[in-house]
Amino acid sequence: MTKPSLTELLHAAVAAVGGTERPGQVAMAEAVASAIDDSSHLLVQAGTGTGKSLGYLVPALAHGERVVVATATLALQRQLVERDLPRTVEALHPVLRRRPEFAMLKGRSNYLCLHRLHEGVPQEEEEGLFDPFEAATPTSKLGTDLLRLRDWSDETETGDRDDLTPGVSDRAWSQVSVSSRECLGASRCAYGQECFAELAKERARLADVVVTNHALLAIDAIEGAPILPSHEVLIVDEAHELVSRVTGVATGELTPGQVNRAVRRAAKLVNEKAADALQTAAETFEGLMELALPGRLEAIPEDLEYALAALRDASRTVISAIGATRDKSVQDEDAVRKQALASVESIHTVAERIAERSEYDVVWYERHDRFGASLRVAPLSVSGLLREKLFADRSVTLTSATLKLGGDFNGVGASLGLAPEGTAGVDGTPGADLPVWKGVDVGSPFDYPKQGILYVARHLNNPGREGTRADMTDELAELVEAAGGRTLGLFSSMRAARAAAEELRGRLDVPILLQGEETLGELIKNFAADPRTCLFGTLSLWQGVDVPGPSCQLVVMDRIPFPRPDDPLMSARQKAVEEAGGNGFMAVAATHSALLMAQGAGRLVRATGDRGVVAVLDPRLATARYGSYLRASLPDFWYTTDRNQVRRSLAAIDETARAEGK
Repeated sequence: MTKPSLTELLHAAVAAVGGTERPGQVAMAEAVASAIDDSSHLLVQAGTGTGKSLGYLVPALAHGERVVVATATLALQRQLVERDLPRTVEALHPVLRRRPEFAMLKGRSNYLCLHRLHEGVPQEEEEGLFDPFEAATPTSKLGTDLLRLRDWSDETETGDRDDLTPGVSDRAWSQVSVSSRECLGASRCAYGQECFAELAKERARLADVVVTNHALLAIDAIEGAPILPSHEVLIVDEAHELVSRVTGVATGELTPGQVNRAVRRAAKLVNEKAADALQTAAETFEGLMELALPGRLEAIPEDLEYALAALRDASRTVISAIGATRDKSVQDEDAVRKQALASVESIHTVAERIAERSEYDVVWYERHDRFGASLRVAPLSVSGLLREKLFADRSVTLTSATLKLGGDFNGVGASLGLAPEGTAGVDGTPGADLPVWKGVDVGSPFDYPKQGILYVARHLNNPGREGTRADMTDELAELVEAAGGRTLGLFSSMRAARAAAEELRGRLDVPILLQGEETLGELIKNFAADPRTCLFGTLSLWQGVDVPGPSCQLVVMDRIPFPRPDDPLMSARQKAVEEAGGNGFMAVAATHSALLMAQGAGRLVRATGDRGVVAVLDPRLATARYGSYLRASLPDFWYTTDRNQVRRSLAAIDETARAEGK
C-alpha cells in the first residue's frame, strides 16, 4: 500500500476541524516533516491564524513514532486534547489505517490524591491532628470546596484539577493533593492501584502523542529521573515562553515560613538534639530575613553564609535521623514522615546550592508586602542546560507566533543554547555540541499593512523611571475617545495601569475594566461583550487576550517593556554578556522587550476582518538606535508617527463598526 502524502493527510485534518487550508500551514507541515525525517531541529514562526497546531500534529502523527507536545498554557493543552487531537486522529484514521492514541500528562500535584482525600493531611503539631473535612464547617468556603471535592472524587475519571468546574481555592486543593516528593509511591500506598497520577503516567506510556507543559518538560530535563515516556520527537508550542518557564523550575527559594514549617513537621520524627539544631538554625535565618533589603547579593554576606551552612547541616542531620517516630500516637506515620522529609529536603537543597556560591547562579533577596522576605537563587542562564538536555537524541521543533526578533531567529536561538543559524565546525561539519537547526517563517494569513497601523507617539517626552506622565495620559485619552472605546491597554506596571484607569474613568464616558478587579477570564469576557469597553492591565494581558472583532481595535503600550534596572536576574544576565564581550543590552533587555512587544501587538489582528491601531506611547521606538530592532520584531503594520492621521483612522474604523451595528 502506498504511503499517504502529507498534502492528503493535511487536507483531511483541516476538513475535519472545519478550517481552511493555508499556504503557511502547508509550508509549516512540510518543514516539520522534513525535520522529523532528518532527526534535525526546527524553529518555525507561524503567525496567528496559520493553524499551527495542525501544522505540527499532522506530520507528527504521520511519522508514527512517539511525540511529546509541550505547551505553556492550559488553554492550548485543552484545545489540543479536547478538540484538535480527537478530530485529527478521527480524520487521519482511514488514511493512515491506524488510530494514534493521545494522552495528557501533568505534574503530580495537579491530580487529586486519594490517600490525602481519605486519610487526611498530616497536620503541624500546634494545629492539632484533625480531619480537615470534619473541621471545615460546611458553610465556610473551604468546607464547601472540600465536600465538593469528596463528591467529585467518586465521579472523575482523571482526578485532574483542571477538569473540576467550577474550580476550588489553592488552599482547598492543597488538602487533597501531594507533590512528587510527598508521594508515598504507588507500591507503598493503599490507594496505589487507583492513583490518578499513576493512571495518567500509564496512559502517557501507552500513547503515541503525549501533551504536557513546559514546566514538566523542564523537570524531566533537570531532575534526571525520567517523568515523560521516551520519545523520538519533541514539539514545543508557545516556545517564546520556554526559557522563562525553565528558569522558573530551576529557581530555588527559602522563606522563614517554609523553614519553620519544615521544623514543625520534623520535630516529632527525630531526636531532640537534631530537632533543636534545626530550630536554632531556623531562628537565626528568620532573624536575618527580617533585616533583608531587596536586591542581588553579588557576594554572600558572612552572617548569611553562616546561617545557610547551619540550615544545610541541620537539615542533613534531620534527613538522616528521620526513622522511627518518637511519638507512637502519630497517625498515618508513613505520610507524616514523607511530608516532613519533603519539607526538610527542600530546605537542604536550596541552602546547599546558595552556600556553594556557584558563578552560574544568581542570588537575591525579595520582599513582598504580603508574604515578607524570601531568599532566591536562579541560574544565570539556562541555555547550556537546554542545549544539553533538550536537543540530544530526538528531533525538536519549537514554534510560536513570535520567534523571529529583529529580523532573524538568532536571538531566541541563543537563549535556547543554539549557535547562530548555519554555524558549522572547523571542518565544515556541525560541532558535536552545536545542534543543527533551521529557522522558517511561514508568515501569516493576515494582510498586516492593510489591516493595522503601528503608531509611535514621537512627540511625547521619554518616559522616566518615576512619576506620572501627564502628556502620555492626555494622548491615551484622545486615542481611546477617537476609537470609541474598543481599547486594550498594556502597561509596564500595575501602578501605571491603575493610574491610567482612574484618570480616564473621570474623563471619558466609556467603561474601563482594570486587571485585578475581577478574574482574568471574567474581564476578557466582559471586554469582548461590549465594544465600547476598555481593558487595562499588565503582563498576563500582553499574551493572554484573544478577542477578534470590533471589541479590540486599539492596542496601546504605555512604554517599551524593558526589564526593571533593579531586576536581579536580568541585570546579572546583561552584565555576564558584557563581560564576555557581547552587547548585554541588546542580548537581554532588547530581546526581552521585543518578545513582549511582538506578543502585545499580536493582540490586535486575530481574524481576517480585524482592523485597528497598535499605539506605542514611547517615542524611543522611533528615535532610539534600538528602535529599528524592536519595530522589525513586530507584525508588518503600516507605520506612522502622525498623531492626526491616527485619530482620523481610529474614528473611521469606529464609524464603520457602528454602521455595521458592532
